[in-house]
Amino acid sequence: MKAEEASPNSPPWRGGTAVPGWFSSGDFMNIPKHITYTDAQVIEKGWSDDKKYRLTTADGQQLLLRVSALAEHDRKQAEFNLLTRAYQHGVCTAQPIKFGLCDEGQCVYQLCTWLPGEDVKTAMTHMNALEQYDLGQKAGALLRCLHTLPAPEDVEPWERWFLRKMQDRLDFYHSHPIKSSGGDIAVRFLQENKAWLSDRPQCFLHGDFNQTNLILQPSGQVGVIDFNAYNKDHGDPWWEFDPVNWGGEVNARYNSGLINGYFDGKPPQAFFRMFAYYNAYCALAALCDSSQHNQGTPEEGRRHLENILNWHDDFNQLTPSWYLSC
Repeated sequence: MKAEEASPNSPPWRGGTAVPGWFSSGDFMNIPKHITYTDAQVIEKGWSDDKKYRLTTADGQQLLLRVSALAEHDRKQAEFNLLTRAYQHGVCTAQPIKFGLCDEGQCVYQLCTWLPGEDVKTAMTHMNALEQYDLGQKAGALLRCLHTLPAPEDVEPWERWFLRKMQDRLDFYHSHPIKSSGGDIAVRFLQENKAWLSDRPQCFLHGDFNQTNLILQPSGQVGVIDFNAYNKDHGDPWWEFDPVNWGGEVNARYNSGLINGYFDGKPPQAFFRMFAYYNAYCALAALCDSSQHNQGTPEEGRRHLENILNWHDDFNQLTPSWYLSC
């Protein structure tokens, strides 16, 4: 099963290899008439507003089709370009096929190959601890490959971009009734250690390198999908570890494997310094976003803050308590 798997209750919509026109099912977008297929299944899983289809061609090849509103054209073109760049660099991901307009110019579409397998989050539910660690190592090696893609030469300094982003959260924190002793600890740690952001290197970023966007293929290789969730396509490579912080309990084996696999061994202490700093930011963001953008509940935001404070002993230690060196 893939991260964006078709719902088992979704009816298959069939079209011939010579599709005479468009078809749709209720609220679903139309598939471009020039794309030939023998079977199409609606994909309902995922957070984006895209309409997604899993297509099967006459020769048995499976494809992923994403259809978006025309207003998303520039963003979707950038997303497709990111996917193309990563694929051409040798990153294990879906092969991009075509980007264009459809639905009489009212929508844009992206067509790529289907990456077979099941998402890493699902795969880990039937693995033992050592297998989970090994899976994390594979994901870390994949991320290392992704990060060998350079950022543009004229990229804005990371420190300037990040401080601007952080200031927005600080302003919200100080002006709304979400302050707490734990929140103050995170804010103080962020403000006292701003110098750590200076001269950070930058590279290509996926933007949402989490377990549901990683696919364990039948071959055992791990691939990455869904470049559509990116919020910045380049930046500090160690910022990319942010997704390990969100969502309940930490899988110590997988996340430790992810870190060690990325560095092909034990990471330098400088990594844990930045990891703790970005965790402090994530704690602040959890408090703000649960109140400002309805991303989770305020209780979930506070729980996330408490988890991060516990990992780092109120930021008296940089290495998180769950980290396993081997």
